[in-house]
Amino acid sequence: MQTVRHSEHTLKTALISKNPALVSQYEKLDAGEKRLMDEAFRPDSDLFGPITLHSQSDWITSHPEAPQDFEEFFSDPYRKIPSPQKHSIYVQCIGLLGNTRSISEEYVKWLKGYCEAFFYGLTVKLLEPVPVSATRCSFRINDNTQNLQIHAGQILKFLKKKKPEDAFCVVGITMIDLYPRDSWNFVFGQASLTDGAGEVGW
Repeated sequence: MQTVRHSEHTLKTALISKNPALVSQYEKLDAGEKRLMDEAFRPDSDLFGPITLHSQSDWITSHPEAPQDFEEFFSDPYRKIPSPQKHSIYVQCIGLLGNTRSISEEYVKWLKGYCEAFFYGLTVKLLEPVPVSATRCSFRINDNTQNLQIHAGQILKFLKKKKPEDAFCVVGITMIDLYPRDSWNFVFGQASLTDGAGEVGW
């Protein structure tokens, strides 16, 4: 197994910008936020551990992407920013997330709590769960796994239609496999940065 571990210098270069607008924001961080930021640079951090690659088929190895530092992320013209009018993350469950409705609801409560902590300051709201049939998406049976799979791109279109007016984004969650196109075996999730919609398969 290979471990991806970057030096403190590399991390600080990637995460801390000299952009004046960002520098002024760093200065406004409270003690807790500064402590959290410092955790990212500690080699023995419990919060930000190194990434372990188990095989050549791991996503980072098999799907190489150009690196992006925080400055590039901050300056991206397509980056969406919450506003007083659009400050809510909506979660749409598609099908059950467990064997029963009560188990499914428990999972969604955990997910809501996690999102509220991770996306601090945004409100997380739950949409009424819908069955897979309500999405009217194309589906297939995977030749290798024999699992049912639904078309990820068509779920994005479904979510876009369901997106409330005050939504910063809407996220679909499902336990059913996803595929983005016929030539792909599967995909973990898919998102649209312009429409503020995405879905994740568990």
